Amino acid sequence: MNTSTSNKTYVQAINEALAVCLAKDKNVFLIGEGVPDPKGIFGTTLGLQKKYGRKRVMDMPLSENAVTGACVGAAINGLRPMLNHQRIDFSFLALDQVINSAAKWSYMFNGQQRVPLVIKMTIGMGWGQGPQHSQCLQTLYAHIPGLKVVLPATPAEAKGLMIAAIEDNNPVIFIEHRWLHNIFGPVPGGYYRLPLEKARVVEEGGGLTIVSYSYYLIETLKAVQLLKKIGLNPEVIDLRTIKPLDRETIFNSLKKTGRLLVVDPSYRSFGVAGEILASVAENPRLKLLAKPKRIIFEDCYTPTSPALSKYYYPRYDLIARTAVKLMAGDGKKLNKLIKAAGKKEKVPLDVPDEHFRGPF
Repeated sequence: MNTSTSNKTYVQAINEALAVCLAKDKNVFLIGEGVPDPKGIFGTTLGLQKKYGRKRVMDMPLSENAVTGACVGAAINGLRPMLNHQRIDFSFLALDQVINSAAKWSYMFNGQQRVPLVIKMTIGMGWGQGPQHSQCLQTLYAHIPGLKVVLPATPAEAKGLMIAAIEDNNPVIFIEHRWLHNIFGPVPGGYYRLPLEKARVVEEGGGLTIVSYSYYLIETLKAVQLLKKIGLNPEVIDLRTIKPLDRETIFNSLKKTGRLLVVDPSYRSFGVAGEILASVAENPRLKLLAKPKRIIFEDCYTPTSPALSKYYYPRYDLIARTAVKLMAGDGKKLNKLIKAAGKKEKVPLDVPDEHFRGPF
């Protein structure tokens, strides 16, 4: 095992994870729309076909349901497919195969057969993607028994959870947020994996527990940096997977802090935040000091224009203001900090960073 660590982008970390699994197990293969293209699905699959050949890294026709069915069959017969549907919106054409075949197979055969299949897809707002290409519908998959749903927030998580997903014997939905693709972070070299069922305490603190995942962990951490400047130090939990959901880590934090804020990039109705709040309410061991809050998307389709996006998508300022109210902090001082931070933002809301050159 290589113990060295180096800074990589989120995209590079995924690419490295795929290369590790292809080299380690001859039963792993990649397939998807655009896998061998010059841009390699946002860069995540670049160079892999050249290294591992066309029989293990391949393009697919525009027939999501048929190809997903073929991958389910391949998984049942001992292979480990890693299927790319690019955006989560495209995967809905294959829901029959995912829900009625992949997710149920082990249950129907009493655990005697498995479906080691990973389906990778992207969510996220911006750049004029609108309601057909920027939906965050991860909770749709989390609702289905038999599926695991993974949403890494950092490059290190992207690599460790991807390797774990490919090696898992169950169907795993692996979801990237496009605004994470260009972020940098330390990534262990060689082979390493993270557990699919364990959340991570990113910031230890007190007075409030903030739970988030995927890109909105980044917005949460921006908010926390402002909160620290006014003397508040909430605890931050990164879920990493929403199915299975690590409730125990949340409960243990709440025993210490007594207050809860969930930042969930999905619709208000029947979302991850709602599930967490319900789980907390059902736990007789928890005595909260304030009513729990959630920051989510309202039940309206994601907008196309930057003008509407500004009012639709919650940002770090809303997270910080909500946290201040829960913790009875100094709202006036916070507002001054938020105003100063806003002046430093150089890119429009619908563009993730200055290096972004398009949605593909």
